[in-house]
Amino acid sequence: MSFLDHLDELRRRIVNSCIAIAVGVGATFYWIDQIFNFILAPTRSALPAGVKLVYTQPGEAFSLYITIALIAGAVIASPFIMLQVWLFIAPGLYLNEKRMAIPFVLLTTVGFLGGAAFNHYIAFRYLMVFFGSFNTPDLAFMPKLDDVFGLYSKMLLGLGLVFQMPAVVYFLARMRLVTARFLFSHIKYAVLIIFVVAAVITPSGDMMTQGIFAAPMLGLYLLSIIIAWAVAPRRSKTDDA
Repeated sequence: MSFLDHLDELRRRIVNSCIAIAVGVGATFYWIDQIFNFILAPTRSALPAGVKLVYTQPGEAFSLYITIALIAGAVIASPFIMLQVWLFIAPGLYLNEKRMAIPFVLLTTVGFLGGAAFNHYIAFRYLMVFFGSFNTPDLAFMPKLDDVFGLYSKMLLGLGLVFQMPAVVYFLARMRLVTARFLFSHIKYAVLIIFVVAAVITPSGDMMTQGIFAAPMLGLYLLSIIIAWAVAPRRSKTDDA
């Protein structure tokens, strides 16, 4: 394919992805109240007694509903989006590499949903508990609706990307670009890089949030070592000969 053909193919995949997101947004508007309450449930449960979320701008709550619908639509459309990504890069792969289409879509989707679930049920809730612990009779904790959701969405995206580590290692191991021995022998460097990356992608500058990002990355790295060992192509006697 020529350069212009590649651009046309990329445009087609982006348009298809946008259409899928639009369909997802339209579907989520039917359950927007339930989704809104579900997203804010960890924050509400973590707030001190008597503390409520507040908004100070007239259109702040309405714009938040629109944003939640967009994000929920993108999450629903994520398997189709991943499929479009694969269809874009597949023509440049060999036949045996194209067979990894289903694992690619499955692992990346499960990874993103796993990161979103970890953020919703564990990371963000404990982070709000930590921030709310400074509420005293002389110091009122009054979180702003837009600020809370902004932090939630940034952590959702960050942890969704972090949880792609096993999928990335899976494909690198299948293509013999990394091995379990390589990952294990460089584990001390990986720990250092993980904390540096956690500090960079952390949406707030506190150590608590950095630790919340670094902890699953360490666990996922160890899981990736196991995955690399399990899926690595085995050498046959013919190969040895």
